[in-house]
Amino acid sequence: MQIFLTYGDIALASSLMIIVLILSWRLRLALTKTLLVAAVRTVVQLSFIGLILAWIFAREQWYEVLLILTIMTLIAGSAAKNRVKRHYKGLLVDTLLAVGISGILVTTIAIIAILNVQPWYTPQFIIPILGLILGNSLTAISLTNNQLIEAFHEQHRRIEMMLGLSAQPFEAVHEPIRAAIINGMTPTLNSMLVVGIVSLPGMMTGQILAGADPTQAVRYQIITMFLICVSSTLGCTISALLIYRRFFNKSKQLILPS
Repeated sequence: MQIFLTYGDIALASSLMIIVLILSWRLRLALTKTLLVAAVRTVVQLSFIGLILAWIFAREQWYEVLLILTIMTLIAGSAAKNRVKRHYKGLLVDTLLAVGISGILVTTIAIIAILNVQPWYTPQFIIPILGLILGNSLTAISLTNNQLIEAFHEQHRRIEMMLGLSAQPFEAVHEPIRAAIINGMTPTLNSMLVVGIVSLPGMMTGQILAGADPTQAVRYQIITMFLICVSSTLGCTISALLIYRRFFNKSKQLILPS
């Protein structure tokens, strides 16, 4: 059985937000404005992207698909940068590189080697897969960036002391880098540990609700979970190494860029 949703169904679902608004008001969470803006943006943004995707899907032109993928990557990199508390000159470039390299590399492997999509730019495959990967990678990368930059600032005396004792730069910052990457990977690993037991991920749930074979939905979800894990790990590692490069000069001295 396949259920087709109407605008009335969407209106009914949106009315449930009243419960959230009442709780926010009664508990004085000061989230009423944020919730309203978030709800409106959800409807507007998803409706807008739905129209664009319908147009892209119908045309299947490689250059249009490539343009959408580029815009998605740029927005993801910018979002990852904006989530970092301490900014420095070049942070946007670093986050774009980390998000772009990890996301595009893993998506390419998925489309060409795993799913064997023909042609490679088939929008119904490549756009949602890259979107799924970028959405998770940017969260992991921003968590890594936040912790690592803070660690360099807070532990600069310890790092300088280790450098003074003849430690190589990477030796002096290995532990902060390691801790930051672990922090960035934690949400992904937590999801993998409970998937299928505690939670049914959005992609799998959407496929099942749309009438897909549950076994096929499970297989797609397994693939996407591995893709997300790989891209997040690559993104966190690339980002950490790029930040490490920014915080040391050619003389192997620690600097705190602003």
